Amino acid sequence: MFGIRNKTGLILGFIGLLFSVQVGAFQFKDTEGKIHTLADYQGRWVVVNFWATWCPPCLEEIPDLISLYENRDDVMVIGVAMEFSDPALVMNFVDRMSISYPTVLGNRRIASQLDDISMLPSTYFFDPDGKPTARKLGLVTRESIEAFIDSRE
Repeated sequence: MFGIRNKTGLILGFIGLLFSVQVGAFQFKDTEGKIHTLADYQGRWVVVNFWATWCPPCLEEIPDLISLYENRDDVMVIGVAMEFSDPALVMNFVDRMSISYPTVLGNRRIASQLDDISMLPSTYFFDPDGKPTARKLGLVTRESIEAFIDSRE
């Protein structure tokens, strides 16, 4: 259990890497063929996480993103797999990790809808009104995401 001091430190550490994303919308097609747009999730927080199978911090945060997606009705998580040579390897990885949130096979064109992705993992946050609120470079945790959301409500 975190005390006030630790929770404040988490929020400040998270907010320290935030900036406004200059984006109004996105359109991602997941591996099941479903199209996801920001408007689809009006009323929910949207977390878009860019990751790769070879990236240790990416792999570390996936269980927290799964937990967030499966346990919070007010949050939508979309994972965008980047820098892969074979889509089948990504899909095998998704199956092995039991990733339950939508997975998009990404590339620079897809990523450019949000930003020029310079580091993995990179996570983008949109508030329930669909407004871009933050970008976090590096590892995120369920706890840091929930602390951020709680600080914005």
